[in-house]
Amino acid sequence: MSEAGITEADANEAGIVIVGAGQGGFQAAASLREAGYEGRVVLVGEEPGLPYQRPPLSKAYMKGDAGIEQIELRPAAFFADHHIELVNARATAIDRAARRLLLEGGARLPYAHLILATGARNRPLPVPGHDLAGVFYLRTRADADALKGRLDAARRVVVIGAGFIGLEFAAVARALGHAVTVIEAAARPLGRAVSPEMSAFFAQAHAAMGTTLLLGAGVVALKGEGGHVTAVETNDGAVHPADFVLVGIGVVPNVELAAEAGLEVANGIVVDAHLATRDPAISALGDAVAYPSRFAGGTVRLESVQNAVDQARSLAHRLTGKLSPSGEPAPFDAVPWFWSDQADLKLQMVGLAAPTDDAVLRGDPASRRFSVFRFRDGVLTAIESVNRPADHMLGRRLLAGTPAITPGQAADESFELKSLLAR
Repeated sequence: MSEAGITEADANEAGIVIVGAGQGGFQAAASLREAGYEGRVVLVGEEPGLPYQRPPLSKAYMKGDAGIEQIELRPAAFFADHHIELVNARATAIDRAARRLLLEGGARLPYAHLILATGARNRPLPVPGHDLAGVFYLRTRADADALKGRLDAARRVVVIGAGFIGLEFAAVARALGHAVTVIEAAARPLGRAVSPEMSAFFAQAHAAMGTTLLLGAGVVALKGEGGHVTAVETNDGAVHPADFVLVGIGVVPNVELAAEAGLEVANGIVVDAHLATRDPAISALGDAVAYPSRFAGGTVRLESVQNAVDQARSLAHRLTGKLSPSGEPAPFDAVPWFWSDQADLKLQMVGLAAPTDDAVLRGDPASRRFSVFRFRDGVLTAIESVNRPADHMLGRRLLAGTPAITPGQAADESFELKSLLAR
């Protein structure tokens, strides 16, 4: 691992350079080696240390159930054994004509092919008091470490945003005995991700945990004393005391490096079905990428670990000449799936549903084991499951092809769903 200490020999040897050492960037490097690529592989990341998993930051790592070694993607020996160079530095520019990546401090990395896995960053809260001490975000290990320190002492926690990060953290904070208030501007939690039926279940579940959930409430200011946050003011005039605040209101894709290099950007770095940009020497993957998807019916940008991993594997196959049975590189067409762990509830989602898609319930939410099947014009588009992994796995197999399931079959628990796979 180096701090951008690029030697003269390094500066003259081109290979595949990956910008972004998150899950997608790491997977691209590992998959290139698995696919037989023998050239130079350089993984450039801004954060110190080894690449690590982000999902546990709001759950096991936050609770202290997993340490840094448990969330690292691989030990240092893996990178040495597979000849993957780790460079801890910020990429500042791409010289497309010379095929060189410029790093902070002046180093220049040559590339035969460049992979942008730049990910996303937290969306800042645009209200007075946003810069007070005690206001936190959760995206990096440093963020998680700062939050863990506060959980030892704080008793009143306000979470702004009822998305996955906000609700996962709220569940952890409640389990540790803190008073938690979640403030969400939308009418329901997880509103962008799941059906109204699933939103209602999670609203009730968090209320049962003892969390105060305020929906349709906009934050207008953060109040403080002595430079430290003490309360959150909402648009109804209410003031909610807080020992600290976690902000989780979404992310912004990191597209600046691509945009400044003249690559097309539109809600993400625009790529084709093979994850290639309009520059044949540059590809992109992960949270920062807008790509064509049959599941979305057009271009989509997904914020998902699994999507980044699947794209990395697909891209590694293309770059190493792995072809489909037709003799052409296979386009990226993986079924999108997601998950979230909140207390003892494992939410798993597969497919992409539109807000207007029909919802068909399978199982009883009161049992805390049920699924919501989503249909559009009678065709399955997605499945949302709580503590029913078999339904989730079935959905991944069904959606990979032409889903042959009717709303009536989905609703009928006596109908054996596995029988659909034999057809």
